Amino acid sequence: MTEERLQRRLAAILAADVAGYTRLMARDEAGTLSRLKTLRQEVFDPRTEAYGGRIFKNTGDGALAEFPSATDAVQAALDIQKELASRNAGLVEPERIILRIGISLGDVIVDGDDLYGNGVNVAARMESLAEAGSICVSANVYEHVAGAIDAEFEDLGEQTVKNLPRPVRCYRLAMTSAPAEKAEPTAPGISQSLALPDKPSIAILPFQNMSGDPEQEFFADGMAEDIITALSRYRSLFVIARNSTFAYKGQSPDLRQVSQELGVRYVLEGSIRKAGQRIRVTAQLIDGTSGAHIWAERYDRQLDDIF
Repeated sequence: MTEERLQRRLAAILAADVAGYTRLMARDEAGTLSRLKTLRQEVFDPRTEAYGGRIFKNTGDGALAEFPSATDAVQAALDIQKELASRNAGLVEPERIILRIGISLGDVIVDGDDLYGNGVNVAARMESLAEAGSICVSANVYEHVAGAIDAEFEDLGEQTVKNLPRPVRCYRLAMTSAPAEKAEPTAPGISQSLALPDKPSIAILPFQNMSGDPEQEFFADGMAEDIITALSRYRSLFVIARNSTFAYKGQSPDLRQVSQELGVRYVLEGSIRKAGQRIRVTAQLIDGTSGAHIWAERYDRQLDDIF
């Protein structure tokens, strides 16, 4: 007996989920569920249908939708994010529902009302690369919509993502207005959602004093200042000034948010710890667009040769 042939078709897939959903539920379970339901009924579902889309799977804090074209999927995503940004502008942070959206174009397997396959998997990976309030698309989506969509795209390069054998090229849509999550800065005096410069860019955050000795606070600050000074000597680098980065002192910010607010691709953070006449300095370099670790190192030194 001949094996039944799988039904396939080409589709644009949109994957969306709520940024910080676990944190929101822990803080206000009933309120979060109510706001998420309102979002679905008044924003996500209507915008999806308006562009010919079909929601084929709900994922608790998100959804997967199929569109007849990549252009329709991207236009729907832009409308959804703009509407959410407008609604969230008047709300305090704990009451905001903010989405991350990823879009891919690919072959899918049809199983009743459900869809499976590489097109769905890549959309989910694009969504995982998106920051709160933003949209990331695969390279083939970019090729189809570039020039047809009134939006700018930022090339994030090849990205290695979970459960896919090869890196995928990713593009981020530059929103015409700042995502709602950035409506209130986490640090005073910091611009929000700044565009990335045309050369490698980095922000050095204040190093944390892990020794329990208040006197080491000056040493930790000096460590960060020395790194900023050293890197600023290279004209090929764009380095954020101390006054901007030290606004985050004493905080534990989302480094992807720091990247957006300061307009840099990379963020360096670290800590110091003192025991007797020995000191340990740790540092890690983060890709602010994805939150991925690029490099980390630990340095153990005697205080007499710390420099």
